[in-house]
Amino acid sequence: MTRIAAPTGEQFLLRHDGAHGTVEAVVTEVAATLRTLTVDGHRLVHGFAREQPAAFGHGIVLAPWPNRVRDGRWMHEGKPQQLDITEVERGNAIHGLLRNTSYRVVEKWDDSVTLGAAIVPQHGWPFHLWTTVQYALTGNGIRVTHSATNIGTHAAPFAVGAHPFLRVGDHPVESLTVTARTVEHVIVDDRLNPEGLEPVAGTRFDLSSGVAVKDAQLDDAWRVEPDGDGVIRTVLSAPDGTETELWQGREWEWLQVFVTRIFPGPDGPETAIAVEPMTAPADALNSGLGLRWLEPGQSWSGSWGICRPA
Repeated sequence: MTRIAAPTGEQFLLRHDGAHGTVEAVVTEVAATLRTLTVDGHRLVHGFAREQPAAFGHGIVLAPWPNRVRDGRWMHEGKPQQLDITEVERGNAIHGLLRNTSYRVVEKWDDSVTLGAAIVPQHGWPFHLWTTVQYALTGNGIRVTHSATNIGTHAAPFAVGAHPFLRVGDHPVESLTVTARTVEHVIVDDRLNPEGLEPVAGTRFDLSSGVAVKDAQLDDAWRVEPDGDGVIRTVLSAPDGTETELWQGREWEWLQVFVTRIFPGPDGPETAIAVEPMTAPADALNSGLGLRWLEPGQSWSGSWGICRPA
């Protein structure tokens, strides 16, 4: 594994010669971001220059909650908790507490790296967790395993997500189709906070038969179902049949898909699509949906990944 000096923090080049060609990824120190991923030269994530921060949260770890907490407020043991507002325009706390944190190396090899960071007590968060994320290359992509251990003295809530923007090689994102086994759509208000769930059958939020990215107006979440083998899959397909797949373990029951037309590219704004695996939907600290409570000393781990199907 090669270390790369960069203004945005130390970065780690992973490389593996697999059955489907050379697999390479770059992971950053700040936010443990998956910055690039290629298989046999084909891009599986959007990527960004090493001198740049992660636009739109591309590739960052979302912990100890993904998505939003309405007004940054929630209740714990009858006491109101006020998180710092990090989505100022909508008045919410968004994407957890680690998006600007420098992780430290726990273990490193040529084809994998494990990074760790503590989530310490702070405004609206009276808990102490130790978290890790391992990026391990496979024959056709990458496997990402998150873990959390409660190193405090009281039970602590935990949820996690990730925020990769996917590609299918050099195919224009506008030409792609996104397919997922969506079951229930999260209804949101004008601040993108959840108001309930609705079945997707017969609506524009049913992604099970594929939706063209060029027609998609999405910044939405769903409860999703696994295939028969217990794996949840979201697939981006190009017109020539090539694909990029994001898979989630059964414990990652939620999915967010975000399409933006203003993602920064080398020639100006372009379309990009984020496919975000989550263990809980937005505002889980209030609803309890998908939220895990870890007792002191208790740990949890779960995996997701990105691959180029054979």
